[in-house]
Amino acid sequence: MPDSLDRSPLGLAQALIRCPSVTPEEGGALDWLGGVLEAAGFTVHRPRFSESGTPDIDNLYARIGTGTPYLLFAGHTDVVPTGEVAAWRHGPFAGTVADGILYGRGAVDMKGGIACMLAAALDYLDAAGPAFSGSLGFLITGDEEGPAINGTVKLLDWARARGERFDHCLLGEPTNPERLGDMIKIGRRGSLTGKLTVHGRQGHVAYPHRAENPIPGMLRLAGALLAAPLDGGTRHFDASNLEFTTLDVGNPATNVIPAEARATFNIRFNEGWTAETLGAEIRARLERAAGNAVRYSLDLQPSNSPAFLTEPDAFTDLVSAAIETETGRVPKLSTTGGTSDARFIKDACPVIEFGLVGETMHQTDECVAVADLNRLTAIYTRVIAAYFDSATRGLSP
Repeated sequence: MPDSLDRSPLGLAQALIRCPSVTPEEGGALDWLGGVLEAAGFTVHRPRFSESGTPDIDNLYARIGTGTPYLLFAGHTDVVPTGEVAAWRHGPFAGTVADGILYGRGAVDMKGGIACMLAAALDYLDAAGPAFSGSLGFLITGDEEGPAINGTVKLLDWARARGERFDHCLLGEPTNPERLGDMIKIGRRGSLTGKLTVHGRQGHVAYPHRAENPIPGMLRLAGALLAAPLDGGTRHFDASNLEFTTLDVGNPATNVIPAEARATFNIRFNEGWTAETLGAEIRARLERAAGNAVRYSLDLQPSNSPAFLTEPDAFTDLVSAAIETETGRVPKLSTTGGTSDARFIKDACPVIEFGLVGETMHQTDECVAVADLNRLTAIYTRVIAAYFDSATRGLSP
């Protein structure tokens, strides 16, 4: 490992932020991360995946050790665009610290989290030395903020084909809404998007009998989708929720009845549904509402975002205990928020998410308190130490 490497969580986070890795560009972030891990004794692989119609994506998989249990850290180095650079207080890729706050795109989502994982792993391995007998790994993609086609899902398939098997995974997404220690994510809602079109016949507003206005039909169908709750929620999930995100007739004229009305909706659903059963429910509601009066078509978009739950267990307790020790807070076990790559990882091993405070993610002046970087590193270090302690070997499936 280079003598000049700043191994503090801040130093590691600054190095990552200074890599302009806006999806789908690697930006040097994975190159830098791979170099640090390799110097620390990890075996590092850099698979690059492709698919027609999507950008090629760089990924990273690193492992140290051959024994069990195997704890995997996961995350992404790609970030969303900066928006208007001039609106930033400090350069979005400068990694500037001011008044104890680190600024930069990815500071919380999620280069800061990766830096904390890395700092914790390096510290633990230094302390354990040759006595370390388990396995510790990093599974990092460059395609979480993009289509998520050539990233984690394919990286997991690649690892599985090589015979890699994980016992537990900790994903470092920014899970805390206000303070570090607020929340662990133990699952995620599913996501299903639909495009609804009501077909009419264009005509002059003065002669409505010669036209067929699609707008009343759209209001009728939209009302039917919103009229009754999809469910009442479950033990760990809120009620499934349908929201219309667009409603459009594309009509600039005030004296023309449009030929079509189009709407888009998205449903965030709990584990009581699959994309298939939810789609069937949506179609049934539309058919009942339309009857013979409304001509429509529905396009349900392919979904790779199922609802899932990692049942709380000894690993969840271990992470919660580490959080409480370092922050004094008992984290809430939650399934709120958007989707994450945990939806892919859950098929490989139990996965939970815990990272930084996400209040400024995707915003201008994205930032994180340096003190939170240090506290999160301390939490991750406790998790690693407890996980590989002989008293906790029973965590392995």
